[in-house]
Amino acid sequence: MEEKVILVDSQDRQLGLMEKMEAHERAILHRAFSVFIFNNRGQVMLQQRAHSKYHSGGLWTNTCCSHPRDGETVEQAGLRRLREEMGFETELKYGFYFIYKAELEQGLTEHELDHVLIGYFNQEPTINHEEVASWRWMDLEDLIHDMESYPNHYTAWFKIIMKDYGQKIFQLSNTNTTQN
Repeated sequence: MEEKVILVDSQDRQLGLMEKMEAHERAILHRAFSVFIFNNRGQVMLQQRAHSKYHSGGLWTNTCCSHPRDGETVEQAGLRRLREEMGFETELKYGFYFIYKAELEQGLTEHELDHVLIGYFNQEPTINHEEVASWRWMDLEDLIHDMESYPNHYTAWFKIIMKDYGQKIFQLSNTNTTQN
């Protein structure tokens, strides 16, 4: 059975459920989250999506992202996917949400109300190779430079997030003094 996403309006009010692939094929607005994990040096953990993913395989992106399930908070969903993809748990703090729309390959479109979650971790993850090909820590300046030099190495949504909200996310990560 296909996983369902939560359809929402622009104020994040739930409107119903739809199979994930159908929502991406029809470009229907749905709830999502993006987790950004930082270390005590202020670097963000990136993941390279597994090459076998149904879209954006092999591209670099934020620590993890996905969709909450019906009845699951975005924080609970963020912890679940962080554990499933990166093999660790840490406290996640809510940042903000925004709406974006990005066309992908194979006629798919991400149209998401994306909740940004921020956490801290100073160890190596134990990645799930079915979800993640690789990972790395990056400084903001190096990330911006790399994204400008090699935009095709990054997911569409990550480029949007970093262009429009990257500074805000890094600033929010610096406001938390309780780092693991």
